[in-house]
Amino acid sequence: MGWVLPRLLLATTVIGLGACATKPPASDQMALSEYNEANDPLEPTNRFFYRINDGLDTYVLRPVAVAYRDVVPGAVRQPIHNLLTNIAEPVVFVNDVLQTKSRRAGTTMMRFLINSTAGVGGLFDVAADLGYPDHAADFGETLALWGVGGGTFLFLPVLGPSNPRDLTGFGADIAFDPLTWASFGGSATLGYSRYGLTAVDVRERNIDTIDSVKKTALDPYATFRSLYRQNRAAEIEKIKNDHATTVPAWFIR
Repeated sequence: MGWVLPRLLLATTVIGLGACATKPPASDQMALSEYNEANDPLEPTNRFFYRINDGLDTYVLRPVAVAYRDVVPGAVRQPIHNLLTNIAEPVVFVNDVLQTKSRRAGTTMMRFLINSTAGVGGLFDVAADLGYPDHAADFGETLALWGVGGGTFLFLPVLGPSNPRDLTGFGADIAFDPLTWASFGGSATLGYSRYGLTAVDVRERNIDTIDSVKKTALDPYATFRSLYRQNRAAEIEKIKNDHATTVPAWFIR
C-alpha cells in the first residue's frame, strides 16, 4: 500500500506546476461570473488529467468492470461489496467520532462487530437487517464540518475529481486505516488486492451512470465536475442535518 502516498505527492506536485486558466477581465462580467462559479483556475491541467483518466477508464477499467459484471453473478458481487464495506468501517468509525456524531459512531461499531462475526467477516450485511444501516464518512467531510472550505477543483491522476480539502482527507483516511500499518505475511498482497477490487467494484456499480454522462453531456468534464461538487455538498449537508449528535448547536454551521 506504500504506492498510494507517493502517487498523491506526485499528483499534488504536478498540479501545482500545471497551467492555469486565464481569468477574464473585469469588463466581461458574464465571463467573470462563470469563471468564479466554476472555481477551476487549474482547468487546463485538470482537463489534461481528465483525458488521461478517461483513456485509462475506456481501455482498462471499464472493460474490466464490464467483464466483472458479466462473469461474476450479482449473488457473488454483493458479498464482495459487503466485505469491502466492512473492511472500511474502522475508518468510518474514526470519522464518526471526529465529527462527534455519537449515534452514527455507535451504528458503525455495531455494524463492524455484527458483520465481522455473524456476517462471516463482512460477506453478509446482517447488521442492516438488525437496524444498523450502512453510511459513509471520510476525513474530507470531517474537515468540512470543522469549517474547512473545499478550495479549487482538482482532477487528479487515477483518483479523479477532488479538491485540496478532500485530497488531504484522502491521505488522512489512509493513515486512519489499520491495514495501512498491518505487517504480517501477505499484508501487502491484501492491500493491493483490496484497492484493486474496490476500484472494480465502484466502477461496476457506476457503469450505466458514467456511460450516460459520456454519451449525453456536451462537456463531460464539466458535468463530472458539477456532479462531484453536488454529491459532496449533499453528503456534507446530510451529516450536518443528523441531529443525533453531541455537537453543540454553535458548532454546526
